[in-house]
Amino acid sequence: MNEQQLRSEILERVTLLYQLREKERHFTPNESRVHYAGRVYDEKEMLAMVDSVLDFWLTLGPKGKEFMKGFLAHMGMNYGLVTNSGSSANLLAISALCSPLLDNPMVPGDEVITAAVAFPTTLNPILQNRLTPVLVDIEEGTYNLDASLLELALSERTRAIVVAHTLGNPADMDFIMNFAARHHLYVIEDTCDALDSRYDGKLCGSFGDISTYSFYAAHHISMGEGGALLTNNHEIYKQALSIRDWGRACFCDTGEANPNGACGRRFSHSYESLPFGYDHKYVYNNIGYNLKPLDIQCAMGIEQLKKLPEFSAKRKKNFKMLYDALKKHEKYFILPKALPKSDPSWFALPLTLRPECGFSRRDIVKFLEDNHIETRMLFSGNIIKHPAYKHVDLRVSGTLENADAVLENTFFIGVYPGLTTEHLEYMVSKFDVFLGSV
Repeated sequence: MNEQQLRSEILERVTLLYQLREKERHFTPNESRVHYAGRVYDEKEMLAMVDSVLDFWLTLGPKGKEFMKGFLAHMGMNYGLVTNSGSSANLLAISALCSPLLDNPMVPGDEVITAAVAFPTTLNPILQNRLTPVLVDIEEGTYNLDASLLELALSERTRAIVVAHTLGNPADMDFIMNFAARHHLYVIEDTCDALDSRYDGKLCGSFGDISTYSFYAAHHISMGEGGALLTNNHEIYKQALSIRDWGRACFCDTGEANPNGACGRRFSHSYESLPFGYDHKYVYNNIGYNLKPLDIQCAMGIEQLKKLPEFSAKRKKNFKMLYDALKKHEKYFILPKALPKSDPSWFALPLTLRPECGFSRRDIVKFLEDNHIETRMLFSGNIIKHPAYKHVDLRVSGTLENADAVLENTFFIGVYPGLTTEHLEYMVSKFDVFLGSV
């Protein structure tokens, strides 16, 4: 056999392995676990990843370029980079806006407004860059930053707004973008839960100065781990790319074939305090990290991106089926709502217990988990109640009543594309059993 024949045989057997596993997959009520999220794939992702491994390009490379080209085309954005996680993308977004190489960077002590109900790595990059988070409350039912509170949160030090589209539910981008424009503020969209969600017909993530995405196994498309940062601003992109790649000044690709680099001036740049012609690949003009994914992950992402329309349609269908079935229990729960211009690609379905429901969140969550139905808290609830944030430097604007209600009474269940009608009917039946005993 030659190499191509061996490769073909390997890939053929990968397909057979996938088909064998699929034959063994089935759902058994009261035994099988109903996951809140998970990877959804077929043999195409397995083939792409194995094929990439056989090429043995170990670092970020051609598959990363191919994925980003497709992702930018889908999002209608100009510049982007892949990362090893959505959390890293959030760190890069804030750090890029603090780069001294920008014309008007944020500096320590500047304030960034964001919601008190957050995933920690939405908030943490603000703290890590020595900026001051200003926390505002969320809206009941949408679980997004309450845009009507922005004016009260504003100060002379305010420089940016970080808005997360919670669980795929678009925030009020009309109000937020108008407010930001009036006060000359950066807008960072944490779109990690909201890939393919739309507001007023426009994709979430395409409104602000920077948007971030997660390709963790639980999200809308997956690389196992992974993320991305997009922007239409070339200067912001350059600084984010530098910070992702150790902080270096060079923008050559890994394994660049041209010995003089993509710029053609690898050994002829001049920097203060460095010898003339110091190798551009080893000049650092930002405080950076190494936050790249592997090319094998991007190979999977290429195939996942092709399935995104199908995934989004299934998420919406599953959400509607569960929402309609649980509406009869509305006296117990506050059901989620979306703004009139919103078209969410839901990450999950959140439920908040009403004060008069007659049971605790722990009661129903434990019942569901005991019956093999996964649940999750709505991230942090009011994040300042968590031990890590006990002594951090932040400012709270107004009350956080709705954030406290989420902390005490909210949980969510899954709507991801791997759930079948059989799964959903089983979930509804268990809600009916529990609530019938209240």
